[in-house]
This record gives sequence, C-alpha cells and structure tokens, in this order.
Amino acid sequence: MFNIVLVHPQIPQNTGAIGRMCVNANLKLHIVKPTVFDLSEKAVRRAGLDYWKILNPKIWDSLEEFLEANLSHKDRFFFATTKTNRLYYEAEFKPGDFIFFGGESTGLPREFMDINFKNAITIPMGKEGRSLNLAMSAGIIAYEAIRQNITEFDFRSEI
Repeated sequence: MFNIVLVHPQIPQNTGAIGRMCVNANLKLHIVKPTVFDLSEKAVRRAGLDYWKILNPKIWDSLEEFLEANLSHKDRFFFATTKTNRLYYEAEFKPGDFIFFGGESTGLPREFMDINFKNAITIPMGKEGRSLNLAMSAGIIAYEAIRQNITEFDFRSEI
C-alpha cells in the first residue's frame, strides 16, 4: 500500500476525488492540516461519493506532527513538485512509500522537500502550463507507482 499525503490542501473537491481514488486503488490517505475547508464539508463528500465513509484518512494537525511520526521513512518520501526536472516515472516506487502533494496554489514548501530532495518528482507539461490539477496529478503518480508494483496489489479480477 502506498501513502498519499496531502499537505495543506485548499480545494475540497480535489481532496474528495483523491479520497475516492485511494479507496479504489488500495492507498492510504494522509491529510496534513491546516486546510482551508472543513473535512466534513459537503463538497468533500460529494467528490468522494460514498467512498468517503470507508476511506478512514489519517488526519495530522501539522507537518511537524506528521514528521515526528514518520521521519524514519524519509528515504521513501517522494515530493510531487514543479521545482524539479526528474520525471515521476523515473522514480522507483516501493509499497509503503509516501507520495506528497502540496496545496493547489502553494505546492510543497521547499524546506520540507529538502528532507530528501533527490526524491522530488514532476509530471511533464507543455511550455504554456504551470501545473496540473491536484487530483489529476495524484492519480497519474499513484497509478505509476502501482504499475511498477502491480503484483503487490490485490485488485478485483472480475469484469
């Protein structure tokens, strides 16, 4: 299981959509406060549909609290950012990895990524674009991590 970590998310619909993806992909969602919305907000639930009830995200009160509990795994921290040239599919993901995404308008703090900046990754984009939607980015990278480790995942086989 991979860990998707949203640091200070700002748009409830993105958080809900990522939660829905996490349930469907057998991922653990971590949300690091502060958020600019209430996690029980209708928009989060609407985007996550009925998946939000079974998601059971881990809510952290601060980045410091998260790091206190998880810093020993820093070698397996991956940071989605526009501040690197390393492409996400060049990373070698392993089950248990933490994949971090920052707030929609702020991204991840550079000083936080300096914990293990060699694991900063990006999604290639055209010259006119600045960044992709957060939920879209999380899906692209999460499913690449799963693709690399597909034999480790228990997905339904019936169609």
